[in-house]
Amino acid sequence: MKNPFDLTGKSVFVSGASSGIGKATAVLLSSLGASLTISGRNVQRLDETFQILEGEGHRQIICDFCDYDDTAAKIADTNKFDGVVYCIGTQKTGVAKSLTANDLKEVFDTNFNAVVNLNTLLFEGKKINKGASVVIVSSIAAYYPEVGNAAYSASKGALSAFAKVLALESAKRQIRVNTVSPAMVRTPLLQKFDVTDEQFAENEKKYPLGYSEPEDVAAAIAFLLSDGARQITGADIKIDGGLTLQ
Repeated sequence: MKNPFDLTGKSVFVSGASSGIGKATAVLLSSLGASLTISGRNVQRLDETFQILEGEGHRQIICDFCDYDDTAAKIADTNKFDGVVYCIGTQKTGVAKSLTANDLKEVFDTNFNAVVNLNTLLFEGKKINKGASVVIVSSIAAYYPEVGNAAYSASKGALSAFAKVLALESAKRQIRVNTVSPAMVRTPLLQKFDVTDEQFAENEKKYPLGYSEPEDVAAAIAFLLSDGARQITGADIKIDGGLTLQ
């Protein structure tokens, strides 16, 4: 019997692979046999990921997905994919009553617009195979409010809603679309918070299982890309260490 979680023979595109969740995902997928095209903005960090991938035949693309023309040119030169992982994001804190149009643009350009633009280029360019799986990294912030997180929450809420519509529209080609929604994950993104180590330690007490590691999220993504999840679409997997149980 074939292992339904084996990704051998599958071609997968992973964005944001230069660090954090994207990097952990790329490393795990390569160990499961996938042939990868990884992307990111930082040349050095992306190459560091590339060098630790298992197997052969992988590719790397340096690209800023907020730049539509650059993205279009890079995507036009790729192969077709059996799996796509959108792991693109930034963080900006600020209370809701003080948000400006520029604040929203900064966050939405990366967290929402870049994902939608990349997705459009892949679908319209016929780069996503029939029966493929698309996984979008959203966030628990889409439905779990935190003070000062309005712009980020709004952008991830938009992304989660977009994913459900895309899942519905893509089902006719047997393309599955799902999201994973992590809470706090120990990634470089945490450095964008103006918070001390002591404050992080206090906050982690709200998590029955503690903060997640990037590898925890990567495992859920790998599952959704696999044939073991072939009947799952339009779903969201919360990876929150039990935060929302309380």
